[in-house]
Amino acid sequence: MLLLTPGPVQTDPRTRAAMAVDIAPWDMEFRAEYAAIRETVTAIAGGVPGVHATLPLQGAGHFIMEAAIRTFVPEGGAYLVPMNGTYAGRIERLGREAGRRPIPVSVPDTRGVTAAEAEAALAAHPEASHWVMVYSETGTGIVNDPAAIGPVVRAAGRRMILDAVSAFGALPFTLSEHPEVDAVAFTSNKCLEGMPGIGFAVCPVDRVRERAGKANSWSFDLGDVLLHAERAGWGSYRFTPPVQALHAFGVAMGLYEAEGGQPARLARYRENLRILIEGATALGLEPYLDAEHQGPIIATFRQPPGFDLQGFVDALKRRGVLISNFYTTEQPTIRIGCIGAVTPDQMRGAVVAMGEALAELGVRRAA
Repeated sequence: MLLLTPGPVQTDPRTRAAMAVDIAPWDMEFRAEYAAIRETVTAIAGGVPGVHATLPLQGAGHFIMEAAIRTFVPEGGAYLVPMNGTYAGRIERLGREAGRRPIPVSVPDTRGVTAAEAEAALAAHPEASHWVMVYSETGTGIVNDPAAIGPVVRAAGRRMILDAVSAFGALPFTLSEHPEVDAVAFTSNKCLEGMPGIGFAVCPVDRVRERAGKANSWSFDLGDVLLHAERAGWGSYRFTPPVQALHAFGVAMGLYEAEGGQPARLARYRENLRILIEGATALGLEPYLDAEHQGPIIATFRQPPGFDLQGFVDALKRRGVLISNFYTTEQPTIRIGCIGAVTPDQMRGAVVAMGEALAELGVRRAA
């Protein structure tokens, strides 16, 4: 089965095989392996050893984002969030239910937030300590560019939390060039092509240390994650970790480096996207986004009139391709991921399967 979703993603057989082992998380060999993973992740984030640290947490991307919000936004404090996708909506809810005060910034779900919009929102809300933003919005496929927004946040004297869950490892980001960022958060199972189960935040050590104990949660306190590592060693986890997923993630990191790292992975994803957009358009499907706003992670297409999304998903699955059976855009769409251990040739095969599935459903090509 070829998995074309924005996550969990298709994985390399070698990564999957690494799950089939029994490991004790406190074993000294594994502690060394885990410590090395943290160093590698910090390097991929563009962090500086001793200045920045990788702080893992069990669970999904929502877990690590809640931990970042709880850790860095003071209790009762406010933060701004550009609302141009469903995951921005989840960031709003995570903070609200954690006793923080999110301030939505209205942006359509068809484009990224602009520097001018960020500047205006920051000026209008001096009470907001943070700008919390989704880098790659997998609801639609748009990108909110930290290279454009970060300097605006920095100039306003505020801090940023960056949800890079579906961007990290493919879209460019260098933490050392963004002193305004308190946390860049992501997971093991998106562009790094590992197995699900682990969230990561790469953060400035001094900022995390000063916020320890202020998250109103032991489990979601990144400061406590840091203090534990400093006390017990960088190969130690506070609570029982998804140890097999960590082991597999180490294999995935090796494959990432062998491919050529971030530039090579982004190039492959962009080629997957090009093939998908051109092929789907030839089949009569209309992209939801204008080309200048389309990111390389996931593509969305408007559903034709009377379209049966679940029927299309089922028809594709019979042909060995699995896509999402739901949409999170303002208008009905079809979501197809371009990431994971997927080659351009496999994407060409998926386009052929899409044409067959559309024909089976009686969906005719647009003139």
